[in-house]
Amino acid sequence: MKMHRTTRIKITELNPHLICVLCGGYFIDATTIVECLHSFCKMCIVRYLETSKYCPICDVQVHKTKPLLNIRSDKTLQDIVYKLVPGLFKNEMKRRRDFYAEHPSGDAANGSNEDRGEVADEEKRIIADDEIISLSIEFFDQSRWANVKRYLQCPAAMTVMHLRKFLRSKMDIPCTFQVEVMYEDEPLKDYYTLMDIAYIYTWRRNGPLPLKYRVRPGCKKMKLNSPRAGATGGTKPETESDSGSDKPSSPSVSVPAPAPSTSSSSSSPAAPVKTPHATFPHISTVNGVSTKASPNGQAPFSSKPSKGSLNGSSSLG
Repeated sequence: MKMHRTTRIKITELNPHLICVLCGGYFIDATTIVECLHSFCKMCIVRYLETSKYCPICDVQVHKTKPLLNIRSDKTLQDIVYKLVPGLFKNEMKRRRDFYAEHPSGDAANGSNEDRGEVADEEKRIIADDEIISLSIEFFDQSRWANVKRYLQCPAAMTVMHLRKFLRSKMDIPCTFQVEVMYEDEPLKDYYTLMDIAYIYTWRRNGPLPLKYRVRPGCKKMKLNSPRAGATGGTKPETESDSGSDKPSSPSVSVPAPAPSTSSSSSSPAAPVKTPHATFPHISTVNGVSTKASPNGQAPFSSKPSKGSLNGSSSLG
């Protein structure tokens, strides 16, 4: 089975597809020739076709007599350029507003709001790296109709990995559990930024960016218990107990080595130890180490902090 690995590329690697060969800058009002599909800035190609009827790149004839009839505005390409190049849209809109402020004319009234530079980033759905994005985060639980939401304001360049680390630290989640950040029911890649998520899932800015998270048990780890009292006095490695009934820390009981046919280990006659993790019913404590008690149990974090519990602070604020 062939594995596909996703890699991030730099904007400089895309420059040949985003730059006009006539002016050497990024496309502004991208315009494409119908015959060959090569694109240029609108102003650049209009000026060029005043003296030539052939494409500047492939030399194909645009039109025999009126080449301006065979060029089309490419809004999709221009939106891609604005979204990939940080600050380009904002700078271009400012440049247009300054131009029409210095050269008022009747032509400005006939153009669109974008032509006059009167379109805000929010209307165009352009997100800058340093922009602050409001998001909501809640526990992903399909069995419940509603969960408690927490609201954050984060830079658009913040990655999912940073958000996972924040949740782990704020919720005091042990390293033996995995934290997944999700959009609806789809897990998100660690390298996704909030800006990527907003573009991929077409966030319309009509509310906080809705995110969810879930906590799953990690891989089962091997654990070395303390030496047992026996004839040889040797040590024996043992995996963590799934039932949480073993109590190797009890000093008054000597537990003999289990026979090969025994399915469960012998327990101490002392009273069973109650788990202090009220918010994690699937967690038990063995020698001060949190272990997984049930492979299919999972519970959301409690909103009430408790001493000695895993959820020391559940508030994200």
